[in-house]
Amino acid sequence: MKRRQFLINSILLSSSALAGFGCAARQSGGASPVHRSTKQEYYELRAYRMKPGIKAQLLLDYLENAAIPAYNHVGSWPVGVFTEVEPKDPETVFVLVPHPSLDAFGALQSRLDRDATYQQAAASYLEVAKTNAVYDRIDIWVMRAFAGMPRIELADFSRERRARLFEMRTYESYSEQKARKKVAMFNDGEIQVMREVGLAPVFYGEALSGPNLPHLTYMTSAANEAVHKQHWEAFGKHPKWNEMKNDPQYADTVSRATKWFLVPVAGSQI
Repeated sequence: MKRRQFLINSILLSSSALAGFGCAARQSGGASPVHRSTKQEYYELRAYRMKPGIKAQLLLDYLENAAIPAYNHVGSWPVGVFTEVEPKDPETVFVLVPHPSLDAFGALQSRLDRDATYQQAAASYLEVAKTNAVYDRIDIWVMRAFAGMPRIELADFSRERRARLFEMRTYESYSEQKARKKVAMFNDGEIQVMREVGLAPVFYGEALSGPNLPHLTYMTSAANEAVHKQHWEAFGKHPKWNEMKNDPQYADTVSRATKWFLVPVAGSQI
């Protein structure tokens, strides 16, 4: 618990900028995860809760033309922006931003404040009038990548920006201990099974702060819904998965599961 509190305090108090991080190196290496660092990265998952009846175009334009280039400039890549396959009213826009460290996350806003290029590109969004407010509120979760998959991984259809579908799931647990045990279950073999059956996982994150703790969130991907369904069917039949799900040490690790089917918007790098 002391370590958990230290991590959360670091998020709130850190003000040092990340120095010497090679964004260009990440971009060139991003197409092949095996060439990237095995150090666990941190994820900022944002859910923009739009106002009823308000279209998200101003937000989407801001993300594509101002925020994502600025995030890339300070070493956060790839950035994903998604909407639901079947949007509700009000609509939710999900944004996934990887950070190489908690210090980098803590320093991001101050770096954006000093970035003249960003400020100019973001002006219409940042200076919007109250009567034209885009969203109602923003939910933010900060997560640490799993040791079993410490960095975002992109399938070919994502790297090449072809048609693609994403499924994001959140698994809540009734206790901190059970939440950690579910993370261990993924690290001990569940991630590998998902890779083997073609579920093309994108990220796994243990939530350190945000609503509805304790929980974890992960994302899988496919070229289309039909293929994605086939991959899940193969997962359910996999002998390793069936062995693990019946192992008493992993019992009662998930008390509630929530899932979203998502598609990327223009400018999304995932």
